[in-house]
Amino acid sequence: MGKVVIYASVSVDGFVADENDQPGPLFDWLTSGDVPLDESGMLKVSQASYDHTRTYWDQIGVTIAGRHVFDLTDGWDGKPPGGIDHVVVVTHRPAPEGWDPAAPFHFVDGVEAAVAKAQQLAGDRLVEVAAGDVGGQVLAAGLVDEVRMDVVPVVFGSGKRFFGSVNAQHLLEDPDVTIQGNRVLHLRYRVRR
Repeated sequence: MGKVVIYASVSVDGFVADENDQPGPLFDWLTSGDVPLDESGMLKVSQASYDHTRTYWDQIGVTIAGRHVFDLTDGWDGKPPGGIDHVVVVTHRPAPEGWDPAAPFHFVDGVEAAVAKAQQLAGDRLVEVAAGDVGGQVLAAGLVDEVRMDVVPVVFGSGKRFFGSVNAQHLLEDPDVTIQGNRVLHLRYRVRR
């Protein structure tokens, strides 16, 4: 089975969005370079960020997100973001009325069931968990192998925390990847078992 990874861009003080769910400058690094990151031509990063991020994105088989993120993005119009094959949505509610049942989205109640479904779908590819409340719940359940973050030089002061409402200590190994790009520091930590 593939690794389970929590991932997001994050402020220096640990927030993935402000109080109004807005990322503000957290994604500026995705347009601060001259190397196209995807086929859209809209995302252009430094060569260092490209080498790190493209390799990571190409390994992702499934993304797990909470219903809040799903609703904020309008379900990405039924197409998983970034060319990912499937999205598993953690929710206590059914799919939205009129939702296309053929869309590669799976609505699951609880993080344990979400990780199991995602690993089944991903095979040996990575399972990416969106940081925030769901990511924190997956970490608290002991189901995370790695934490990846793109640290952006901004202080929010308050907002949506990277690990949501996790209120217990979790030890990580020393970072085994530290890459500086334009307006971003890419970090990867393995979760200590």
